[in-house]
Amino acid sequence: MVELTPAGLIPLTLLAAAAMAWWVNLRARSEALRHCRRTCLNQGLELLDDTVALERYRLTRDPEGRLTLGRVYRFEFSAPERERGRGWISLVGARVVAVEVERPDGHADYDLPGS
Repeated sequence: MVELTPAGLIPLTLLAAAAMAWWVNLRARSEALRHCRRTCLNQGLELLDDTVALERYRLTRDPEGRLTLGRVYRFEFSAPERERGRGWISLVGARVVAVEVERPDGHADYDLPGS
């Protein structure tokens, strides 16, 4: 039988924390992709490569005031009036808080879910 000492628990704890962080990030990315697909469908756009790319992390406060991880993902789309466009989706934790879709004139359309 293997005996675990406090020093032996450190690698297991680090491994468990890394697995949890990976799972939380995967869940947030999945939510961002699902919301991007819906936004593109609603606006008559085609989500290119059917993917989102993580652009940045930041610490932020959730609606209850708790400190949590915020993420911004970038996505690309095509539209009938132009070849390629860009958009960004912001999450606080795993909750989508804003979607920005670049227009051909350089401005952007915003969607603020839940507002």
